[in-house]
Amino acid sequence: MRNLNRNYLSVCLLLFVAFITSGNTTIKDNNMEIKIGSTIPDIVLRNQDGKLFDLKKETAGKNVVLYFYPKDDTPGCTAQACSFRDQFEDFTDADAVVIGISGQSVESHKAFAEKHRLTFTLLSDEENKIRKQFGVPTNFFGLMPGRVTYVIDKNNKVVYIFNSQTNISGHIQESLKILKDLN
Repeated sequence: MRNLNRNYLSVCLLLFVAFITSGNTTIKDNNMEIKIGSTIPDIVLRNQDGKLFDLKKETAGKNVVLYFYPKDDTPGCTAQACSFRDQFEDFTDADAVVIGISGQSVESHKAFAEKHRLTFTLLSDEENKIRKQFGVPTNFFGLMPGRVTYVIDKNNKVVYIFNSQTNISGHIQESLKILKDLN
């Protein structure tokens, strides 16, 4: 009986991990639902230089790859940011702007961007208001902020959502694929 319970718990845990790391096309919370076709809300946050950054004004006429990540300078987040940096020209060629958002301070973002020579904007959402507004889920029993990427067209409409905590390269590759289809 003990082995049966252990196996049952193992299967449940595997199913749970598979669910939270799979790509989703709709993300909800009690306040809002951001899905494909939604117009993004206004986003005004401080960037890594401490300046207010109005997403719609700063990216007018461009496609946007808006990605939420858990934390500066962690292995997965560093790999993701550096992949966006390394393929920056591909995003520019697709007439897209890359923007990263997490809950760390402006100072943390500045140090992270300088250390890894990031070529795009990082926005500080210290109170997680924008994360909550978008309904970005937490993962691993609510202990880790989620990793979700939104591809937004020139009309501020969400055209694609990629939600995976572990498939880091998928965020970049899927975004580029969608952007090529947009152009």
